[in-house]
Formats: sequence, structure tokens, C-alpha cells
Amino acid sequence: MRIRKYDFNYSRRHFMQQTARGILGAGVFGSVWDAVAQNGTFEKSYPDELLSIEMYTKGTVKPGDIIDADNVDLIQDLIDPIRFSQIKQMGRKLELVESVKDMTRLSPVDYIEATLRNKGQAVLDAVGNVYTREGKPWIGGNPFPEPSNGAECFIPVTLSWGRHDVSFYVSKDYEIDAQGEQSHYYEVVWCEYAAVGRVSIDPKPYLPGSENKLRYNSVIFTYPNDYKGTTYLSTWEYDQTQFPSVKLFLPGIKRVRRFPANKRFEPLIPGSNLFLSDTWTAGDPYLTWGNYKVIGRGPYLAGLSQNWHSEHENWECPTHGGPKGLTFWDTKVEMIPETIVVEAEPTGYPRAPVSRKRVWFDARTLLPVGMVTYDRAGQPFRSFDGCYSMYENGDQRVADYGTQPYWSWCNVHAYDMQTNRMTRFQQVKSIRGGYSMRVNDESLFRQYCTEAAIRRLGV
Repeated sequence: MRIRKYDFNYSRRHFMQQTARGILGAGVFGSVWDAVAQNGTFEKSYPDELLSIEMYTKGTVKPGDIIDADNVDLIQDLIDPIRFSQIKQMGRKLELVESVKDMTRLSPVDYIEATLRNKGQAVLDAVGNVYTREGKPWIGGNPFPEPSNGAECFIPVTLSWGRHDVSFYVSKDYEIDAQGEQSHYYEVVWCEYAAVGRVSIDPKPYLPGSENKLRYNSVIFTYPNDYKGTTYLSTWEYDQTQFPSVKLFLPGIKRVRRFPANKRFEPLIPGSNLFLSDTWTAGDPYLTWGNYKVIGRGPYLAGLSQNWHSEHENWECPTHGGPKGLTFWDTKVEMIPETIVVEAEPTGYPRAPVSRKRVWFDARTLLPVGMVTYDRAGQPFRSFDGCYSMYENGDQRVADYGTQPYWSWCNVHAYDMQTNRMTRFQQVKSIRGGYSMRVNDESLFRQYCTEAAIRRLGV
């Protein structure tokens, strides 16, 4: 037990002083990443009060408690204002669990090892793109585990959304209207295929012939039948000043059309609140946004573990809240000892309905754990929050490409505060059509990430 002088006020002063000096690396007593390099954990980097919700709140709440309208005021400083309002007024609840203290439970192990191996190798060119010191595209892991500004918090997320070389998510998407009724339902395949920064599958670190690309990303709608076969294929340039090339296959006319690349602030399907720009809170090239500004640091509650529903054969999550009990996923949250709050403006989108976005990043991993956007009048517009987990529960486990358990996102809320509509979607084991979750499967490029592939899928 450490001396109690290291309380929240001590940590808050430390965060303020380090931020003023342009030092955003995680840790109070020392660098989180130095500690991880030694033994994989970061407990010695923080005072006990930032590692325990019970100690932080002096026993008023503890793991196992449910945060609801009756006690949310006790932890108001640990959540964003939108979740506070949802809990206070809409019946949302959060279950508290113990905080994870092992870094290997917070990201894929290959990604963490690459971060440690390549630490200090990243530099920015005159434009702001990331290269190695030898002038090559990034080679994998987090290029800025100890960021010095707000832009360096967004860069790792943009370069590798899911932190796997190849991710193949199958998901169920529910659209909930202002009355709490389900207005639309979709089943969706989402594929992310990294062209650079590959750390798990060969060839690495680059896909030969695609060194000037960042990723290939396909989105395939498989249900309902009116949208079955509708497919978007995005090809991202490595140069982050360039918009992705987006092609759309429409099965009704059996044609591939070019989708406007800067049309990133509109839903892809009726009823949805989810925009391309929202992806992982960093759905656009980071140099098409600007005026990055760190506006805060401190502890935060978010879902990082125990959110894989292995008890359900298809990993499906229960719901609660709202007028019909359908608005929110059941979510387990824990206290993150340190987040970095960054705002950015869509400088490359003069007609964007968004004036700025505010994102909370876990300072240890730079995972985004929450986002709020604001309209052109500066009013709160939309919120985006989700949860992650290691897909391991006792003797139940989903394998990664190697010997490690699968780490990924579990479910997401995308909420429109001005219309009171909710989009909520979850990663599941399988959806109709024979599609199942896969990870780090090299064959997915030919199956899902070429124009010939999306034509075949549409038919």
C-alpha cells in the first residue's frame, strides 16, 4: 500500500503539469511502457487510487455494483456527459468490474510486442505522414505509445483500426427509434485488411505491391433481402491527405459505381446513425482533420474486459433501458487510470454537419473509449461508445491466428442526441449466409477486397 499522499488530487496535478509540458505518455510514477517492457503490467506506474474504483470513490461504489440513476452522481466525473444523461434519464445501467492490470489483456499480443519492438522508430514527414527513420511506411504496432500532442493520439487508431492484420467481423445491427421500438435490422460483414504495418501474418510488414496503400475495407450487407449483396469497398492510400477510393456494388443493377469519397457524414443504410467517419472514432484520414487539441486528462469508466458473452451460442448480448428495454446493451465497465481527451475539427470537409469531435483515449493503449460530436452550431450532436474484451472466459476461448486468445470489440452504441435514435450493433459468431468471424486470414483479400470480389458477392 502506497502512502495516501498519492491521491486523485496528486494525480490530477501531475496530469496537468505533464500536459502543459507536452508530455502525454501514460503513467504517474513512471512510464507505463517501460513497466510493460519489464513484466507486462503497469501497476507500479499508478497510485492505488487510480487502479481501484472502490479506493477512488472512498468505498461509495465498488466492483459488482450497478451504476444507475440512483447513484450515477457519485461517478459523474468518470463518464462523458452523454452517458450520464442516458443513465439519469433513459434507464441505462453500467456494471462495475475490477480493472485489468495486464497490458496483454488490452490489445492483441502481436500488436503490443510490435509496439515495444518498434518504439522510437516513427517520425512524421513534412506533411504529417508516418514513416520509419529509414523513410519507409510504418512497420507495425503503435507508432506513438507516448504521444506528445493530440494528433499522435489519433494516428495509431487510424493506421490500424482493429489492431489485427486482417479482421473479418460479422455483426447484427439494430436501429431503435425515439419511441424505443426497433425500426430496422441488418446483418453485416465488415472486413479490414492491412497493406502495411503487418505484424502477424506473412508477408510482413507490407503486402507486396501495396506499399503505398494503408488498408482495404469492405462492408457487405447480407440481410434484409432488399439490401442483400450491397457492398462498399474502400481502398485507403497511405498518404493521409488523400480520401479513400470507395466503390459501391448495387445488386439491383449489377453494377459497380464510384461512391463520393468525401461523403462520409451520412448513413450508409436507412435508419442508421452510423457514418463512415465514425469508424473506430477515426474513420477518415487523419490529415483531413486538423486543429487537434488536448483538452483534458484523468480517470474514466469504460468497457475493456468481461464483455464477451460466451454463454450465448452466438455471443449475443442482452439489452435494457429506453421505453421498451431495447435501447442499450448490457455493459461491464472498469476504471481506466488515465485517459487523454482530444478534440479535432474536420478541416478537409467544408460541408460537414460536424464542427468538431471529442474523443477519450485510454492513455495506456490509445484505444478510443468514447466520442461525442458537435453540430455546426456547437451543440452536442452524436455520441459513440463501445466495449472491448479478450474472448476468453474460463475454459471457453476463441483463438487468434496463433496461440493467443482473440481480442476485439464486442458491441457499440451510436446515439443521435437530437433525434433520440440509437444505432447499436454487436460482433457475433455468425450470421445468415454462412458468414462467420475470422481473424488474420490472408485469403480474405481475394475473397472480399477486390472489385471482382464485390461483384461476385453481390450476385
